[in-house]
Amino acid sequence: MMRALAVVVALAGVWAAPAWADAGRLEWPLHPRPAVVRFFDAPSPNWQRGHRGVDLAAAVGRPVLAAAPGTVVFAGELAGRPLVSIAHPGGLRTSYEPVRASVRPGQTVAAGAVIGELLAGHPGCSAPACLHWGAMWGPSARADYVDPLGLLASTPIRLKPVR
Repeated sequence: MMRALAVVVALAGVWAAPAWADAGRLEWPLHPRPAVVRFFDAPSPNWQRGHRGVDLAAAVGRPVLAAAPGTVVFAGELAGRPLVSIAHPGGLRTSYEPVRASVRPGQTVAAGAVIGELLAGHPGCSAPACLHWGAMWGPSARADYVDPLGLLASTPIRLKPVR
């Protein structure tokens, strides 16, 4: 009986939706709405080459905003690049680079809160500055990268017929 209950509980965690509808919808991290200069190119498998986010054109110094409410889990340099990462309810994490952080790890932020300012220097950017904006589900060791544009509140949800 206990073994069956443990299996049901474990499977419930696997089959549960990654986030409720409101938490899974994001807002643009730059205002006004930026141009997308490089789109998401999912790596398959995860460790191969790809573009694990989108690049958004902007001006140097533009405020970068939290795309949804959450908790800052990283704000600093990673591999020589200034980065902010936010954990959102339901297992979604977003990342923003190159950003000079105005937040600190452990700080909670609201959707639309300023988390830093955009810096120049994103490799491959054809604009004066680009925000590399990424999103992933799950624990960092097994994270699945997702296209943040598909999670935007302004992107209509379209369901395909079952048949």
